[in-house]
Amino acid sequence: MTIDKNNPLEQQNNPDQDGSNGSNVDASTRRRKKPRRNGKGSNTQTNNFTAESTTSKSRRSGKGSEKDNKALATQVTDPNLPSSDAADDAAAAAEGGIKAVGDQRIIPFMKIEKPMILLSLFLVIGSIIAIAVNGLNLGLDFTGGVSADVRYEQPVEQVEVVQSLADNGFDDAVVQYLGTREELLIRLPPQSDSVDGLNASLNEALSLPNNDVEISNVNIIGSQVGNEIYLNSVMSLVLALVCMLGYVALRFQFKLALGAVLSLFHDAIVTIGVFALFGFPFDLTVLAAVLALVGYSINDTIVVYDRIRENFRRVRGITPRQTIDLSLTETLRRTIMTISTVLLVVLAMLFLGGDGLFWFSVALFIGLLAGTYSSTYIASSIPLRMGLSRDDFIVKVKPEFEEEIVTFNDPKMFEQEKI
Repeated sequence: MTIDKNNPLEQQNNPDQDGSNGSNVDASTRRRKKPRRNGKGSNTQTNNFTAESTTSKSRRSGKGSEKDNKALATQVTDPNLPSSDAADDAAAAAEGGIKAVGDQRIIPFMKIEKPMILLSLFLVIGSIIAIAVNGLNLGLDFTGGVSADVRYEQPVEQVEVVQSLADNGFDDAVVQYLGTREELLIRLPPQSDSVDGLNASLNEALSLPNNDVEISNVNIIGSQVGNEIYLNSVMSLVLALVCMLGYVALRFQFKLALGAVLSLFHDAIVTIGVFALFGFPFDLTVLAAVLALVGYSINDTIVVYDRIRENFRRVRGITPRQTIDLSLTETLRRTIMTISTVLLVVLAMLFLGGDGLFWFSVALFIGLLAGTYSSTYIASSIPLRMGLSRDDFIVKVKPEFEEEIVTFNDPKMFEQEKI
């Protein structure tokens, strides 16, 4: 039988030609489709094939340099290689550091770590100088004064009441609504008149045309009570920071706890420093804003710390700095959405809340801006400077089988030795 060599169909049907096609069939038949019984030999080949295919795809695409292709290549875990953290860190540093883990692109937040630390030091030092030189423009809650509950028959504007009080000699008055536009709370600096004379003077000063007024309650707050409120306020802020330090130290690690507390101190001192620098009134509402800011900032910091701890345990082969960059990148979207929604509420209170919530909103606005970048840089940079590593999050378990020396004292042997 004559075989046409130019016909590919006849060459495929002829298994004996040159023995090549038959050897291919035998090789495909002998190929092992399952892993060996001892479990060796299959995983390494598969992983190497995956790494080679990834590298070849990146080369065929023509995108990026050879360094980027190495950075984006899939990391292969070989059981024969050393698995220590020092070896992994050295390998990552030798390659210049990876720029991506899987499909997650890492933003190098810690690249501008030093400029942000210098900015924070400048703000903290400037705030302390402003507080020491200018002092705080303490409100009536701290300095003492007069408070009166007033009710009008018809709705009234706050500006109109303040102007009427100023025309009658009551300067620096603070007027707030109490639920409705007819009920107001009026606070005045300390007055020399008695309670009876003060009632008559206020009744005359608060009288408006075609709108009768009724003063229901007048309270005189002494300076001693104001000083006690001031000291209690400072103690409450210090106690809040100490409680945050203990919570983060027990929940995570002491290095992270110290970074969190210094970040909270930064947010509080910067907010108070801005009020001292520009002479804004500082009263109990502003103090409440500072305490609320401490609670918000620690919440954002805890989210970042939880991701840092998870990535230190999960991701191998990268340095601690890259682990923090990865954690900050993964929480960036959540941080942006959270700060955006909170700022919308703060801006609404700032422009629509009236005079009673104005300085409260200003304090929150300043603190939110300072707290956002402090959670990113200060709270994460300080633990990194203190040597934060994967060993801080690994629980060292005692080996299951450990040689122990057991001594057994037989009382009979003890008696024989005596004899």
